[in-house]
Amino acid sequence: MPEMSSAHSVKSLNHKFTKNELARALRLAIADEYEAIQIYEQIAESVEDDELKAIIMHIVEEEQKHADQFWDLLARVKPEEHELYDSAVEENKEIIQKIKR
Repeated sequence: MPEMSSAHSVKSLNHKFTKNELARALRLAIADEYEAIQIYEQIAESVEDDELKAIIMHIVEEEQKHADQFWDLLARVKPEEHELYDSAVEENKEIIQKIKR
């Protein structure tokens, strides 16, 4: 697999992704979106100005949308991963139901 670019290095990949490479790139993009969400939420928690906090939280919501969009793309590229995710969600629901009884 070609080395991925990051926010710290800008370069052209000069390579068309295989399906597996694209899936890996999408997983990295998802992770980056969640990392951004964590950073921005920490910033918002440290801001006293309510207007600034509201703007930052709006940005957090946008990042969540981006993560969701990348998840959708990953599900299109690797439907079996989406099925595995859905299966895990259902398993968690069953576990929670057992705990509540």
